[in-house]
Amino acid sequence: MKTKRSTKPAAKSAPERGNVMNGAEILVACLEREGVEVIFAYPGGASMPMHQALTKTRKIRTILPRHEQGGVFAAEGYARTTGKAGVCMATSGPGATNFVTGIADAYMDSIPLVVITGQVPQAMIGRGAFQETDVFGVTLPMVKHSYLVWDIAEIPRIVKEAFYIAQSGRPGPVLIDLPKNIQIASAKPIFPKTVSLRGYNPDVKADDSALQEVIGLMEKARRPMIYCGGGVISGSASAELLEFAERAQIPVATTLMGIGCFPETHDLSLKWLGMHGTVYANNAVNEADLLLAIGVRFDDRVTGKVEQFCEHGTIVHIDIDNSEINKNKLVSLPILSDLKYALGHMNKTLEKSGRKRLSKGFTRYPGWYAQIAKWKTASPLTYKDTSDVIQPQHVIRELYDLTKGDAIITTGVGQHQMWAGQFYDFVKPRTFLTSAGLGTMGFGYPAAMGAKVARPDKEVIDIDGDGSFLMNVQELATAHIEGIAAKAIILNNQHLGMVVQWEDRFHGGNRGHTFLGDPKDLKRIYPDYVQICKGFGVPCERVRHKKDLRAAIQRLLDSKEAYILDVMTPYTEHVLPMIPAGKTYKDIITE
Repeated sequence: MKTKRSTKPAAKSAPERGNVMNGAEILVACLEREGVEVIFAYPGGASMPMHQALTKTRKIRTILPRHEQGGVFAAEGYARTTGKAGVCMATSGPGATNFVTGIADAYMDSIPLVVITGQVPQAMIGRGAFQETDVFGVTLPMVKHSYLVWDIAEIPRIVKEAFYIAQSGRPGPVLIDLPKNIQIASAKPIFPKTVSLRGYNPDVKADDSALQEVIGLMEKARRPMIYCGGGVISGSASAELLEFAERAQIPVATTLMGIGCFPETHDLSLKWLGMHGTVYANNAVNEADLLLAIGVRFDDRVTGKVEQFCEHGTIVHIDIDNSEINKNKLVSLPILSDLKYALGHMNKTLEKSGRKRLSKGFTRYPGWYAQIAKWKTASPLTYKDTSDVIQPQHVIRELYDLTKGDAIITTGVGQHQMWAGQFYDFVKPRTFLTSAGLGTMGFGYPAAMGAKVARPDKEVIDIDGDGSFLMNVQELATAHIEGIAAKAIILNNQHLGMVVQWEDRFHGGNRGHTFLGDPKDLKRIYPDYVQICKGFGVPCERVRHKKDLRAAIQRLLDSKEAYILDVMTPYTEHVLPMIPAGKTYKDIITE
């Protein structure tokens, strides 16, 4: 088995020496030094020493998920909410492989994780030992970096490097695989105070001349647009983006991952673009003569047919990851930079040139604003309301009204995910937590738990589908036992709604195993979430009629514990607008 080892860092200050400890205790001491507050950990044979060590710490809260996948998604929820690395741990073999989907999810969405797995003793590695899996090899394509610990003395260095790598530059998951014999061996640890990795420089700042060139392009533009994504959030650059947009007076459209990086109630906001984004955002981005792409990766769900995406505009791409530049879309001006620095530098330049910061009353591009206003009037986000049947979009709007937009929203994956993004207006970063790149069903509720642990002062609600919620329903037990007041609203249509929508649009309505109810009793609501939640000790109520909805949502919000609403909605409702896969914004479906 090959092992990936980083160059030993050159210490800039004298390291600290600890007392004699076993490897598991050294690991926990390292986690404490990194400021870890919580770890989501499921025990097993190859990780037991680490759990024993965790019982002795008073600084780290250990939360027992009911499935390893629930644990890694909860760690993601924590990380997405705080910006700090989420930490999770599992045993070897099946415990470690149950992490794989969550690791891939974090990799796709650039979420910092430190994932710790127990491993069989070194002497047994490669021999097919009980519960042995080469998790190092399995996860190589979906981690930012990984370690197989081969020497107890390396634990302090490896842990410090892991957190540094996970949280710096473009964030991502880092794996530490720790054999059991090293966990129980003893040593006197040496704790490094600094990290220096040869060939890894995450602190990248744009050249001043390149940023000045952007300003020059802005001066010549008549139809400029800002297209920004999750990189703005992970780069903590939302404040700089807001100032830049207000000084430049340029409209803003985000990606799904970028929701919240720019306030959606702002006059310059066009909400988000892409397959189910607003008509006006898609029109504006594609018909812009200057497109400032900031912290994005030109994902296919955003661009549609990528060759024709903004095909007549000049594209500037600012990103911290050089591998994303010119990967999916060739651009006119690529700029490799930390976004906070780049936007901050351009703000200073605009300020010196006399560009005032305005929050309304924009005048710089009057013809462009007028055209966007026409698109907004012609194609607003809307839905056909009904007298008694509960439309899913109506549920989102009621929740938004009752929370006044001041909540953290997580989602599963499917129609409900798109409706949440469309009909809840987000004004702050790290308040919309969704599996965007990998599109992982089952993400919503465990992510809500992690978010609530991170921000117990905030209301955290998972907007989910009946299919997606069921995939990690066991985490209701974690929420109940641990006292985590994560709420959920299930938009229950008894179907895999998004797949049904594609069946209706592209397969003549032929159903390919998308009904989730009981075919022997079509009037029965199946599974019965009210009874399931009762078994977990979590309050749940079912809502069938529109007149009962608002009061039910208020009861959910008033609850001091985990609470579930099972809201019955029609399966015939489609998420619109919709750009079919591989098509362009001109092919958008609105009815």
